[in-house]
Formats: sequence, C-alpha cells, structure tokens
Amino acid sequence: MELDIVIDRVTCIKCGRCAAVCPSSVFDVGEDREIIVSRKENCIICGHCVAACPTFSVLHSDFPPETVHPVDAAMLPPAEQTLLLIRSRRSNRAFTKEQVPPEKIDLILEAAHRAPTASNLQQVEYTVVTDPAKLKTISRYTVDIFYAMVKRINNPVVKPIIKSFKPDVYKMADRMLRMKEIFDAGNDLILRGATAVIFIHTPKDSRFGCQDSNLAYQNASLMAESLGVSQFYTGFVCNAIMQDKDHRIERYLDIEGRVHAGIALGIPKYRYPNYIDRKPIKVRKI
Repeated sequence: MELDIVIDRVTCIKCGRCAAVCPSSVFDVGEDREIIVSRKENCIICGHCVAACPTFSVLHSDFPPETVHPVDAAMLPPAEQTLLLIRSRRSNRAFTKEQVPPEKIDLILEAAHRAPTASNLQQVEYTVVTDPAKLKTISRYTVDIFYAMVKRINNPVVKPIIKSFKPDVYKMADRMLRMKEIFDAGNDLILRGATAVIFIHTPKDSRFGCQDSNLAYQNASLMAESLGVSQFYTGFVCNAIMQDKDHRIERYLDIEGRVHAGIALGIPKYRYPNYIDRKPIKVRKI
C-alpha cells in the first residue's frame, strides 16, 4: 500500500507541532499557519507527527487510529523513581531453578522493541531460548571458542608477542582456561543457571545493527529489573560469536542475521536491598 499522509482540516488547530518534530521535513507551514504535506516521500514512518498531534489530525496510512494511544501522564514515574530503578539495577547472576513466566518475557521483549533504531528501520529481531539443552550448548560453544583462543595464545611462537604487545589478552588466557575447567566440572560460569536467554540480532546488511541491538538491550534490562527478573548482559557469549567466522551459534539457532547483544534472565535467589555509588562521574562541558 502506498504511503499516504493527510491533514484533517476540520480538527487541525494549526499548532505546527507535526512540522516541528518531523525529522525528514515532510511538512511545511504555509500561509495562516496551514500545515502542508510537501514531501511525503521523505517519510521514515517514525510516527512523530501522529504522536505529537493533540487533536489526532495527522492521518497517516501506516498508523491507523487503533494504533494511536493517548499518553496518561499521571501514569509516568517521576524522575526520582526512574533514577532509583536505574541505580538499583544490577547484573544479578544468582538464580533459582524457577522459569521466568512467559508474560514477563513478553513485556521485556516489548520494552526492547520500543527502543529507537537508526532511520527508524526497526530491523532488530529477537530469539528467545528457554530449552535447557540449547542453553547448555550455548555455554559449551562459548567455552570452546575461548579455549581455542587460549591454545592460540599459548603457541610458543605467538605467546611472546601476545605477552609483550597485548598483555591484557595474555592475562585473560588463564581466566579462560580456568573457566573451561570449572565448566567441565559441572559449574557453568557463562550463563550461570539462567533459565532464558534473549539474543538480539539484525540482518547481515544492517548498518547500525550493533547500536540498535544494544539500545534494545538497555530497555530490556530496565524492564526486567522493574519486573523483579534478574538479568545480565551475555558478554562472553557475544564475544565468542564475534570471534566465530563460521557463525555456528547463529546457524544452530536458525538466526538469519548477526547477533549483537544478548540478555540472560532468571528468577533471583536474592534481591539487592542496597545500591552503591559509582566512581565520580567524568563530564566535560565545552
């Protein structure tokens, strides 16, 4: 269906908000402040114009009336509550064996999906893994990728070079070796007993896939915290995926595209009753 944008002249109050908020200069303000749809071909379907209109006068073919909802400002949390949620959010890796309720996973996914994307392309997709066997395979895959890296680092020819020029990588080798030993002994330090993992991915040709995916993770993380679901960023898994030129985990999970972020979820064994100050913020004002 061809995109169409019309201004309802009967209800339009000529406030000009739609023109002011449009990032693509679709609208012009004419004589007597009449709103003119001048360049609808520029529209990136972000919905700013529809969301900004106080009288529902912007009629956009991609946003029919049933998709437009008034915001109840009284329901919005005040700044103090929002900041308290952010302050109290922690990467909690102590889980029970209880499954995260599907309805909570759905809310976490919706929050992630609400994150902004470059040019409003909305190319971010999600794969939810709850099968215990698949979760174990993901951890094993990650451990194996890092163990292969350790073997390369410990090569007699490569080792002196890595030790001299990349000491941080060299120091990580012992940690990765220990992680494999612990995993082989039955203790998973990768997913830590999480009962669900959400992988966040985009098509291979997505120019801003990494940025869009990690913006989605932040929304998901805060929603999980508000729901009482513990979570942490799957940094080890994502790093292993980046190193794997064969893209085995993406093929294993039938993901068409590239994984850029992931969030491990579980029901917490413990809640954190305190939050702790971070190091002093570093800000430059120019």
